[in-house]
Amino acid sequence: MTAPGTTPSITVVGLGPGNPDHVTVDTLQTIERIDRRHLRTAVHPSAHLVSDAPGGAIAHDDLYETADTFDAVYARLATRLVDDARAHGAVLYAVPGSPLVLERTVRLLRERCASDSIPLDIRPAMSFLDVAWSRLGIDPVEERVRLIDGHEFAVSAAGESGPLLVAHTHANWVLSDIKLAAEDASGDEPVTMLHALGTPDEMIVETTWAEMDHAIDANHLTSIYVPNLAAPVGRSYVRFHELTRTLRERCPWDIEQTHESLIPYLLEETYEVVDALQDLAALADGDEPTGDDRDPDADLIEELGDLLYQIEFHAVIAEQEGRFTIADIADGIHDKLVRRHPHVFGDVTVDGTDEILANWDEIKQAEKGRTSIFEGIPRSLPSLAYAAKVGRKASKVGFDWSDTAGPIAKVHEETAELIEAIESGDPDETADELGDLLFAAVNVARHVGVDPELALRAASDKFRRRFEGVEKLAREAGIDLRASELDVLDELWDRVKSSGPA
Repeated sequence: MTAPGTTPSITVVGLGPGNPDHVTVDTLQTIERIDRRHLRTAVHPSAHLVSDAPGGAIAHDDLYETADTFDAVYARLATRLVDDARAHGAVLYAVPGSPLVLERTVRLLRERCASDSIPLDIRPAMSFLDVAWSRLGIDPVEERVRLIDGHEFAVSAAGESGPLLVAHTHANWVLSDIKLAAEDASGDEPVTMLHALGTPDEMIVETTWAEMDHAIDANHLTSIYVPNLAAPVGRSYVRFHELTRTLRERCPWDIEQTHESLIPYLLEETYEVVDALQDLAALADGDEPTGDDRDPDADLIEELGDLLYQIEFHAVIAEQEGRFTIADIADGIHDKLVRRHPHVFGDVTVDGTDEILANWDEIKQAEKGRTSIFEGIPRSLPSLAYAAKVGRKASKVGFDWSDTAGPIAKVHEETAELIEAIESGDPDETADELGDLLFAAVNVARHVGVDPELALRAASDKFRRRFEGVEKLAREAGIDLRASELDVLDELWDRVKSSGPA
């Protein structure tokens, strides 16, 4: 609600790179004209021009102490400004530098003011960039310098090798994170530290990529210039993406593939990842992995890479057809995970994992506009996994037994009905009753917290290992398994079973 007699509006001005002499006349006149004033931060050399004006100013440095992320800081600040404009009419918002350069609160204000029909006036101002280009002695257009937000360096600088001007490097830990983002950097690349430009405390320090987080004590007036990195940020993935494109364009087999033809390979690679993960789990439990003598981590790296290639392959096919790209996939899953985690990225408070999962399902159902709890369960899932998911979905709305006694009794009931069907000689009824028995067994697994797919896989592996032991004993004794009676096989089986854990 807007207070009676007020017309809400927000005017944004910039306080320049630091030296009060760099603040424009227009900004000074606007500060004088609007007496309801806000400062993003009072920790700026020119902030006193706002706070010392008659009536003072409201600084929002408290948000940096109470919010968990910078995104949360900027979102709450935008809300405060909009609410204050509704309550008091015209308000001024002063930011360091220029409102139009790497100022995320202004970006949020554009969206909020547009949706709420609140006039927003963004006044031009001098940014730290003007002083930086002067001190570096370069023309940023001719040099093709890319401006990067230090908080988003690993993402925004992906595929870039320079030149880069990185702002918002306000602390040494930010510099450390930037340094670690370029895993393939040699460490010898030159870096110019730009600190407090245009102020009496100005420092320009030449250092290297390896030493930049130790060269100075960084603060909100620190930025860095990187003429060239030996390897671009995200080089490994960018190189992999380009390789996938090349294969699709030049390899006859790759060119022939379609989304449908790749399905068997996608499934196969997924199962091979599962095998590699189970080998790791066996190693952690002190057991021998089911594979050969390879390093389980190396095996998992290889199998995850094979699976990633399948995902990239599908993305490249769609990219060639002009439908979507790998960037769309990455953006989509990123945004979905943010929406599905309001307890991390929003104001939702949860009490344990069960509440997190319940919120996830509610958000998912609202997003998809679904009317049934079963919508969205892939019918192409392996049968045991499909049955477990169907049973789990039904249980979430209360359609379930209260304890394990119910599903175990159901197993006995379905076993009896299967026996009757077999004795009747009706193959359709037998198949139907066998399905009911398997579904009942899956519900038992769900109640005792066991994944039926993994349990059956483990049981099958156990049977395989034991029978391989039977084969070994038969070879040693010169026994032909195919020509032997069942009691001979049983005796060999019992010897293997009693010889130790399977």
